[in-house]
Amino acid sequence: MATLRHVREPRTLLFAAVPLLFAVHQFCEGFVWLGLDGRIGKVAFDHVAFLFMIYAQGVLPLLMPVAVVLMEPAGWRRRAILALVCIGAIACVWDIVGLVAWPSRAFVQCHSIAYRNPVTGNFLISCLYILATCGALMLSTHRVVRWYGVLNVIGLTVVEIVREFAFASVWCFYAAMLSIMLYWQFHRGSIDVETPNGLSARFRPYLLPWLRWRKQAAG
Repeated sequence: MATLRHVREPRTLLFAAVPLLFAVHQFCEGFVWLGLDGRIGKVAFDHVAFLFMIYAQGVLPLLMPVAVVLMEPAGWRRRAILALVCIGAIACVWDIVGLVAWPSRAFVQCHSIAYRNPVTGNFLISCLYILATCGALMLSTHRVVRWYGVLNVIGLTVVEIVREFAFASVWCFYAAMLSIMLYWQFHRGSIDVETPNGLSARFRPYLLPWLRWRKQAAG
């Protein structure tokens, strides 16, 4: 929510929402832990586990390239990211169908949560997932977005080596923590659609001023 307070352009709104979406996602996994510990009912546990998996495996491969392409100026990078949006849509549909039509499991393994589904673990789809999610970030004109992509690739590589059995849980936690850098960049005004890698000379009002009014009223 704090990042959204600094948005000035509609085209950056979805990307600025990434930290908030990851925060809600991690909140869901907190309830997954409670379910695995027997502190909430099975129905509630099944629902929060499904919500975690639907975002991690179904939504992210489409959300990330769409959020990036909305901020891209015209040019070859935008066309390439649009292609990755199509790839992400394939991964998104495949994984959502798999999660809806086939049973999934969530269990503790080596102090981490492992999520299993017989369809979403397809190797080719996993490659398309990473290509769409991280590839779009790394192709961005915006230097900050590219760094976010590079750091995510480093993180997922380490997670694959060290915690492959709990990849979705550990990588999403890492990506959520890493998204804090997006707040800092929006706060500084470093992500600007009209002037990538710089600050726009033209002042624009905040897109969601009511978020700032609420803070001022609380103060």
